Amino acid sequence: MSQKAAVLFANEAFYLAFATRDLKGMDALWSRDAPVTCVHPGCGPLHGREEVMESWVTLLGNPASPAVEFRDARVFLYGDVASVLGFEVLREGVLAATNTFVKEGDGWRLVHHHASPLADSPDFQDPVPTRGPLM
Repeated sequence: MSQKAAVLFANEAFYLAFATRDLKGMDALWSRDAPVTCVHPGCGPLHGREEVMESWVTLLGNPASPAVEFRDARVFLYGDVASVLGFEVLREGVLAATNTFVKEGDGWRLVHHHASPLADSPDFQDPVPTRGPLM
């Protein structure tokens, strides 16, 4: 598998864990060696693995948290660091999203997630969703 494909696989695993509210899977996706950060929509920056994972415990444990579909994934490789830019589609609107990964052990692990609202809905480049319809 190419590095680009491996990063896309890790990114898809992130959204699958999000969609299925799989806290164990989400925990496995985040780096244990590199510093991690996260910015959820409408929230301030989170620093450190403990703080970031606590936010996912809260988010994934909330039955009212939104279903998310990731669209237009674009991978940017920088050696052992990669960013995936795209859009999170929710019933309430569309968010711009960045997921940053580092090569760690046998795969790519998240070190940063950032999602923020957009004023206008984008014209998507990919013709079909990367996963099934919103829940």
